[in-house]
Amino acid sequence: MRSRRNGRKGNRNSKRSMRPVSESLRGQWRWFLIRLLILIGILYVLFGCIFGITTVKNEDMAPRISAGDLVLYYRLDKKPVAGDVIICKKNGKQYVGRVVGKGGDSVEVTEEATVKVNGSIVLDQNIFYETPQYESEVKYPLQLQEGECFILGDHREGATDSRYFGAVDTQEIRGKIITVIRRNQL
Repeated sequence: MRSRRNGRKGNRNSKRSMRPVSESLRGQWRWFLIRLLILIGILYVLFGCIFGITTVKNEDMAPRISAGDLVLYYRLDKKPVAGDVIICKKNGKQYVGRVVGKGGDSVEVTEEATVKVNGSIVLDQNIFYETPQYESEVKYPLQLQEGECFILGDHREGATDSRYFGAVDTQEIRGKIITVIRRNQL
């Protein structure tokens, strides 16, 4: 009789010991899934609302930013100042450019290929190209309204920027570039 009890107890114990293992596994999976969902939520908020990452499509900002480089930008800064490099979406296309004028400024690209903001010539020590006028509908001097900015590419001879499409509205700004990841470092 004892052998039966021992046998039954052995079966009961083995069943009992199996339950905590399977419950433990379920608990571990539940813990893992909760952490995974939290991580996905954090990444969505970070890169869907606060930061953005994209590739540059052209050489408009050469030599600092080249075609194929990845740029990380901050989406919440919609009030750029002169010198900021921004990403904007104009007419369904993405552009990268350096802000040279903002709301209230008068911007002019002269026939002598210089840039004037509020009547003063802008001298950028790190810009190695002249800034020619383009054949476009933009008329100079251009008086910027509140909530607008004027952007130029660093590669001034041939960049697609505000000389081509006019002032950029703050609602068209996707963000301010905070770092560049060179394509040759990937």
